[in-house]
Amino acid sequence: MVKVVRNLALAGGAALFYGSVIERHAFTLRRFEVPILAPGSDPIRLLHVSDLHIIPRQHRKIAYIQALAALKPDIVINTGDTNSDPCGIPAVMGALSPLMRTAPGAFVPGNNDYYAPQPKSPLNYFKPKRAPGKRAHDMPWPELAKTMADAGWIDLTHVRTTVEAAGRTVALAGTDDPYLRRAHYELIAGPADSSAAVRIGVIHSPEPPLLQRFADDGYDLVLAGHTHGGQVRVPFGPAIVTNCGIDRHRARWLHQWDERMWFHVCAGLGSNPYSPIRFACRPEASLLRLVPRTR
Repeated sequence: MVKVVRNLALAGGAALFYGSVIERHAFTLRRFEVPILAPGSDPIRLLHVSDLHIIPRQHRKIAYIQALAALKPDIVINTGDTNSDPCGIPAVMGALSPLMRTAPGAFVPGNNDYYAPQPKSPLNYFKPKRAPGKRAHDMPWPELAKTMADAGWIDLTHVRTTVEAAGRTVALAGTDDPYLRRAHYELIAGPADSSAAVRIGVIHSPEPPLLQRFADDGYDLVLAGHTHGGQVRVPFGPAIVTNCGIDRHRARWLHQWDERMWFHVCAGLGSNPYSPIRFACRPEASLLRLVPRTR
């Protein structure tokens, strides 16, 4: 029995070391094809980043984000939790500026853009989700949002708009953060722009009722983050928790919502600084190649 306990402790220690020292720095790029354009259309290359959780000392992660500009995407979408340091705006802009010079982009906030991450027990993720309590707004989200908007990216917080990408019109609509119950879809409700080449919804947390509302309004694709892909997963299996309403088997990557709409959950490039670990869930960005529908 003692030997079994010792072996389990050694295995747990090895997994913790691997997840916190090796895998959380193993940044990768996922590639997906999304069949949502009209027949005969040329592809649109969309870079989806999320949950960057940038703090100034993370030089390796910042360099990886900067290097994504070499992909030359047609459009960049950032689905929130960008900053994790109250003094982190210069580091955030240093990471994102190469992308901002490369392509048009848009963003929405996540919960940690409003509130600084706090240490908490991992067991809290297994408890029923409660309404967030009142806390001081201790993160400079209004300042960061203005800084990114001044640099050319669109703040999609309860906004419907269009942007030109790859010579075509892309319709965009976004909400405030669903996890903090700040999303008010009624502010952007209504049929999606039928004249656009593609219609994309942008949210932080992939909550099923919100996904359904985008689908009902005729959006082709919804982009979300928040889950970190589960952050700790069963190897070759599902996430253990998602920290939102989406099921564990769809905590990351591309899925079809109904016969028309797709949604993509980016597993993100960062983590809460108080739980700096990834296991069987590498930090990642996603390059989505939007292509013609097959049927």
